[in-house]
Amino acid sequence: MAKAKRGLGKGLGAFFGDEVVQEVTRDQMSEKGELRDSENGDNPAVQKKEEDKESGEIFVKVSRIEPNHEQPRKDFKEEQLQELADSIRQYGVLQPLLVQKRGDLYEIIAGERRWRAAKMAGIKEIPVVIREYGKQQAMEIALIENVQREDLNPIEEAIAYQRLMQEFHLKQEEIAERVSKNRSTITNSMRLLNLVPEVQQMLVEGLISSGHARSLLALSDPEQQILLAERIIRDHLSVREVEKAVKAMGKVSKEKKREKEKEDEALELIFRNLEERMKSVVGTKVNINRKDRSKGKIEIEYYSEAELERIVELIETIG
Repeated sequence: MAKAKRGLGKGLGAFFGDEVVQEVTRDQMSEKGELRDSENGDNPAVQKKEEDKESGEIFVKVSRIEPNHEQPRKDFKEEQLQELADSIRQYGVLQPLLVQKRGDLYEIIAGERRWRAAKMAGIKEIPVVIREYGKQQAMEIALIENVQREDLNPIEEAIAYQRLMQEFHLKQEEIAERVSKNRSTITNSMRLLNLVPEVQQMLVEGLISSGHARSLLALSDPEQQILLAERIIRDHLSVREVEKAVKAMGKVSKEKKREKEKEDEALELIFRNLEERMKSVVGTKVNINRKDRSKGKIEIEYYSEAELERIVELIETIG
């Protein structure tokens, strides 16, 4: 069944303005032609026109646009970019990028994927809308666009939420409201960052699903997480099968823990007995401090110089 395509949501509309969610009109295409006629935008008059129209949509040379290095999305799949580039080559960039001025350049707030594809397609100029935002607003907008378009992988999304909480002190409820998701969705997303890095990378590469990853969170042992994740890939386990495997591994871990506790209790009794035997020999309190099963140290207490001399003399008679 085909997946329903979601709209940009109220969050983007509020930030971008209506012109961002509409296709390029005929007048705008005409404007594109005018800019090309003026030496591809290098003419000072054209640059002034750009500055005069900073509140609306303009066409800017691709070479004057740069990505925002703090945007949430880091993974751009080559095959999907090529498909978009083919479409852009045929129809052009139908939705403008959201950018802000950075000296003589324009920094992307939203639309880096379109920019990359346009470069691949050999397009010289693309439509943009210029806005000025603070660091937090720019990051929120980039996150909203990527999340609502489902462009982020699960780890990129979780890291973005974490940054909003840590850098801008937003609560999960506030983040959920901004991206139009439930608070529980934000919580479950951020929990994925508790996975060991090796398993996170498997999730990024799509080798395991988010459902698999959430099931693995029940394993506190990093080695167990990795082993089961590798088994998911090798044996093509379903999420339900992973849940059963996690429960089984949990039972084994509990049994091993109980066995270790019993073993520790038995060793404790043995060493207490040894302490009592040594106490009866030296006539004072003796402590055995163990580092492990075969190493440790013995402490013999004394309460006067005379008692110390007596203990030393006693030890000298041994052997």
